Amino acid sequence: MRVTGNTFAQSLLQQLNSLTGRQYRLQTQVATGQRIQNPEDDPAAIQRALGLHAEAATLQQYRANLDTLKERANVTFDALKALKKVSDRATELATLADGTRSRDELRIYAAEVTQLIQHAVQILNQKHRGAYLFGGTRTDQPPFVLATDADGRVTSVTYQGNTEIASTPIEQAVTLALDIPGANPTGTGPRGLVADSRTGADLFAHLIALQDRLLAGDTDAIARTVRPALLQDEENLLYHIGNQGALQTRIETAASLADKRLMALDQAVSREVDADLAETLVRLNQAQYAYQAALQSGAAILRQSLLNFLR
Repeated sequence: MRVTGNTFAQSLLQQLNSLTGRQYRLQTQVATGQRIQNPEDDPAAIQRALGLHAEAATLQQYRANLDTLKERANVTFDALKALKKVSDRATELATLADGTRSRDELRIYAAEVTQLIQHAVQILNQKHRGAYLFGGTRTDQPPFVLATDADGRVTSVTYQGNTEIASTPIEQAVTLALDIPGANPTGTGPRGLVADSRTGADLFAHLIALQDRLLAGDTDAIARTVRPALLQDEENLLYHIGNQGALQTRIETAASLADKRLMALDQAVSREVDADLAETLVRLNQAQYAYQAALQSGAAILRQSLLNFLR
C-alpha cells in the first residue's frame, strides 16, 4: 500500500482530533462527575436513570405530604391535650360541687365552667395554615359557634362543620386520614371529637349542663347525671388522643421508609450515570499521554524528507 506524505499528515490530524475529543469527554466527566453527557453515550442507562428520577420525584411528593401531615398532627395533638385539660378541670369541679358547698362557691364554680366552655371553643376553632382543624372538610369557617345570654352565660355551642375528612396519599395506593370532625351525630363515619351519637359523648352539652346546675345549686343532679356524662366525654377524648398518637407513629415510620427509599434511588441513579473518578482520571492521563506521543512521533516523522537521505 502506497502512503504519501499528505496521507500521513491527514491521518495524523484525524488521530489528534480523535485524541482531543477523547480528552474533552474525559475531562468533562471529571469536572461534572457524570459519565453520560449526551443520550447517545448510553441510551439504556439514560432510560433507566429517567425512570429512577421519575420514581424519586413521586416519592419526594409523598415525603412532602408526610411532612405536612406530621406538622398538622403535632398541632392537632397539642389541641387535644389542651382540650383534655379542660375536661379534667370540669370533672374536678363536678366532683367538688357536693352538698357541702355554699351557693356562692357553686356560682364561682359555674363562672369557671363558663370560662372553660369558651376556652374549649377557642381550642376547637384553631386554624393551621389558614384552615380550621376540626370542621371536617369544611375548613373555611369556624366549626363551633358559641352563644351566650345577656348575663354572659353560655346557652349553646353549635357545630357547623361536617363529618367528612380528607385523605392524603403517602405512598402508591396508600392514603392517610388525619383530621377529626368536631362532632358526628349521624351514627356512621369517623368518630366525633366532642360529640358522637354512638358513644354518647357530648362535651359542650354536658359542660353547659354543669354550668346551669351549678348556678341552680342542684348538686344532686351534678353527681347523678352530669359527672358520669363528663367521664364519658373524657373516655371519648382519650380515644382520640391515643388514635392521634398512633397516627403520629405511622407518619414517622412512613417518613423514615421514604427517606431510605430516596437514598436507595439516588444511589441507583449514581450507579447509572456517575463517573468513577479514579478510573476516569487514569483514562484521562492515558489519553493525554497518547496525545503527546502522537504529537512527538508525528513531528519527528514529518521533519524527515527526501533531502535528508540525499545528503
